[in-house]
Amino acid sequence: MKYFARKFGFFVATLWAVVTLNFLIPRLQPGDPAEIMVKKLAGKDAQLDPAQVQAMRAMLGTPDGSLVSQYWDYLGELVHGNFGLSYSYFPFKVTEVIGQAFWWTVILVTVTQVISFAVGIVLGAYAAWRRNSRLDSVVTLGSTFLGTLQPFWIALLLLYVFGYSLGWFPTSGGYEESTPGFNFPFIQEAVSHSFLPALALLIVTPIGWILGMRNTMIMNLGEDYIRLAKAKGLPDRVVALKYAARNALLPSVTGFALALGGVLGGAILVEQAFDFPGLGRLMGEAVENKDYPLLQTLMLLTTVGVLVANLVADLLYGVLDPRARRAQS
Repeated sequence: MKYFARKFGFFVATLWAVVTLNFLIPRLQPGDPAEIMVKKLAGKDAQLDPAQVQAMRAMLGTPDGSLVSQYWDYLGELVHGNFGLSYSYFPFKVTEVIGQAFWWTVILVTVTQVISFAVGIVLGAYAAWRRNSRLDSVVTLGSTFLGTLQPFWIALLLLYVFGYSLGWFPTSGGYEESTPGFNFPFIQEAVSHSFLPALALLIVTPIGWILGMRNTMIMNLGEDYIRLAKAKGLPDRVVALKYAARNALLPSVTGFALALGGVLGGAILVEQAFDFPGLGRLMGEAVENKDYPLLQTLMLLTTVGVLVANLVADLLYGVLDPRARRAQS
């Protein structure tokens, strides 16, 4: 219980710090959202009218007063689940705007993370078991090379080759003319539009799992219990899966939970490259338009998701590995 209480206390303290930073960071950026909206409506070269800017502030409900008063108002609204109106999509609520983009990112990133985790764990474990073989060299060198590439650069390359040059896949958006819903035309268009963004992520995201699993399993293969299992005449498959891979998988539990926790952040640059209707595109629009309510909510969802995933991973790790509880008791 002491182990779990310590983890939960750390979670609460970190959550408070995240909420505070989430309030401060957007307000430390230069610029006035009301002025940005007036310029967008009147044109970049138009002269700003102070009366129009003031009217836009009143319409948007832009926060005023001291930072302290804004902070307490922010905490009060946060407790009641009121995230305000989006400046970019006025007069829609922030929750409505995020709700339309939420599932696009969740499905895209969750599917790619699960596939990447499965592929990475299997390849890493097999490369470790066959270490110093040709397969191990190919997997290790290939992973090291692909790990130097950025998903955004790969996204642009895939977009140019398969989108513009060959025309095999759509270049932007999430669907075309079908009606959103659980129907075959919409699902077909959504899968077609999501294929290239998913492929851009799948090329890079398994790398960490492959190298991490391989290195951890190689360390476990040198332990005494592995030698004992081999001396008892157990089949290689049993030694590899039930003993070495099972223990090497424990550190990956935390990493996988954090990866799923960061799903709300999505692949921001990849989504922007394909103009994908997910949270990444919303994040870019919120930064550009100084949309404080939308930006704060997106950042809060992302960081809280990571914190919750980290807490779940710590608790699960304590259940799976009693040594973790003993080390911190």
